[in-house]
Amino acid sequence: MPYLSGTLTGTPVTGTGLGFGVPGYAHPLVAPVEWAELTRPATPLHWVVLNVADGPGTRPDPHCLEAAGRLTNARVRVLGRLDMTYGARTFGEVVSDAHRYLDWYKVDGFLLDRCPTERAALPEVRRTLATLRSLLDTPHLVLGHGAHPYPGYAEAADQLVTFSGPWSDYRWSQAAEWTADYPPERFCHFVHGVPLGHLDEALRLARWQGAATIYFTDRTDRGGAVDPWGTLPGYWDEIVSRIGTGVSE
Repeated sequence: MPYLSGTLTGTPVTGTGLGFGVPGYAHPLVAPVEWAELTRPATPLHWVVLNVADGPGTRPDPHCLEAAGRLTNARVRVLGRLDMTYGARTFGEVVSDAHRYLDWYKVDGFLLDRCPTERAALPEVRRTLATLRSLLDTPHLVLGHGAHPYPGYAEAADQLVTFSGPWSDYRWSQAAEWTADYPPERFCHFVHGVPLGHLDEALRLARWQGAATIYFTDRTDRGGAVDPWGTLPGYWDEIVSRIGTGVSE
């Protein structure tokens, strides 16, 4: 099993260049190829989410520990998934999950998935983020809204997921005006059902809307029946190549 250190051995991919934020592949036993691809040299990764069992699970999983260790040793930032259920989960439940991720998998930060978007929920989200920041020296914290939230959230976290959904919606989407006040590295877009023939269009749209962290796939959710992020896109090599070489405006 790879040695899993408490800190990164190098600097993960950051900055304004377009790169991947991987929402979380299926379990390493189910998706071994997907996890192996994430350690391929020169893949433009910003971070990868480790989602063991809709969270950290009830006990350490040796297969997830190995997968996290390989990524950490490859200098890839690993985030634990914390389910906010749009504010329905208690502060204690979320922080307890965070402790398990840190104790078992030595993650570098967290994706707070299904994060509320409304102004009234912001103080509690800020409270949670402040506690998470106290657990690590420099945690990377991403709010997984999936839509544009109240603008105050942009000051609370390192990144916001302002779109998560199908290509049929994304191709007609528009960025909220307030996002223009922030650099592209603050925003993430996750889009499923993107056909290969529209990949360049999707990449240009991400750039125009000011999102530097993306994950596009041709997989679909089949009406909500399956997880579209669980496996590699059919055009993985192609999108890695296009992001690496840049896409014209």
